[in-house]
Amino acid sequence: MTDPELAADRGSRGAGAWPLIHAERAALASDLEDLTTEQWARPSLCAGLTVREVLAHLTAGASLNAVSWLAGVIRCRFDFDKQVAMRLAEQLGATPADTLERFRHIVPSRTKPPLPAIAMLGETIVHGEDIRRPLGIRRDHPIEVVTQVAEYYRGSDLVVVAKGRIGGLRLSADDGPFATGSGPLVSGPTLALTMAMTGRATYCDDLDGDGVEVLRSRCATA
Repeated sequence: MTDPELAADRGSRGAGAWPLIHAERAALASDLEDLTTEQWARPSLCAGLTVREVLAHLTAGASLNAVSWLAGVIRCRFDFDKQVAMRLAEQLGATPADTLERFRHIVPSRTKPPLPAIAMLGETIVHGEDIRRPLGIRRDHPIEVVTQVAEYYRGSDLVVVAKGRIGGLRLSADDGPFATGSGPLVSGPTLALTMAMTGRATYCDDLDGDGVEVLRSRCATA
């Protein structure tokens, strides 16, 4: 492909990600409609954050464009963790109902920080599962959607360390076409592979193969 063709291909894939992002957000909002106060306060799989706080984090990510993101980074003196915490607090609201309503408001949003749209899809699915798994909620994500996310993370350390985490391992999905790498095998559902490569050790329980414990140890030290 020529450079213009590559740019057009990236643009097309980015545009195609938005309906998937919107569908994933809508599904998550629906799953959380009837949570109790205790469930909102339950620890998520995202270290140090409750279910409610992770949802506010998703809202924050969909509320920041490149300019507002950079302004926050400068305000926080390039402390990216501080920026994340500040934006989360802005979107939390006074009650869990407020938190959910704010999230519903951004379901159709195409606003994003300076990240590719596929990264936003990955954030939505991964953080959605950070919320669902502790609550015992299951979503059957379309396999083609999760495969796109797995393909993105296998080659990226942009938002979270994923490419580096699976180095020297061979990942193979048993429910779809995703496969990558060489070395000791890690096999299982595409979603579990995606969650494990983004550092969620709990999902290693859903995986098989000689490389599982290596991957689990890398999640634990992330």
